Amino acid sequence: MPGRLILQPTEEGTAAGIYGVIVSAAVMATSHAHSAAATAVAVLFALVVYWSAERYARLVAERIHDGRRPAWSVVRRELSRGWEIVTASALPLAVLVVLDLLGVGQYPAVLAALGCSTGLLCLAGWEIGGRGRLSAAERVVSTVVAGSFGVALVVLKAALH
Repeated sequence: MPGRLILQPTEEGTAAGIYGVIVSAAVMATSHAHSAAATAVAVLFALVVYWSAERYARLVAERIHDGRRPAWSVVRRELSRGWEIVTASALPLAVLVVLDLLGVGQYPAVLAALGCSTGLLCLAGWEIGGRGRLSAAERVVSTVVAGSFGVALVVLKAALH
C-alpha cells in the first residue's frame, strides 16, 4: 500500500516520512529549476540537508541536556535514524522523473508529482486514523488534514507558475 511508504514501524519514522513528503513537495512547488532532473536533485539535496540538520539538532540537544559529549555509539545511532525523511519521497520523485522522460513536460510532471505527494499524505492520514482507532468521521478529518498540506502546495505551485 502506498501509505506504507510514509507509515513506519516507529513514531519517529512515521513523523519523518510525513515531514519528508511535505518538504519534498514544498521544494517541487517552489523550484525554479530548468528541468525535472534538476528539480529532483534539488529535492534530494534539500531532504538530505533537512535530515542532517535534524540529526545535528538532536545531537546538540543531547549534549546540552546531558552536559557532556555524546558517545560515538550515540552519534552512530543518530546517523542511522530518520532516513524516512528522504526515502518517503521516492514515489513522487519517480513520478516526476518518469513523466518528464515520457515527454510530458516539467510543469505537468511537477503537478503530477505534487498530486502523488498529496495522495500519499491522504493515504497516510486515513491509515493513521485507522491505527489510532478513530471513527469513520474522524478518519475522514485525519485524511483531509493530512492531504491539505499537499493541496496547499499544489495551489502554491499554480500561483507561482
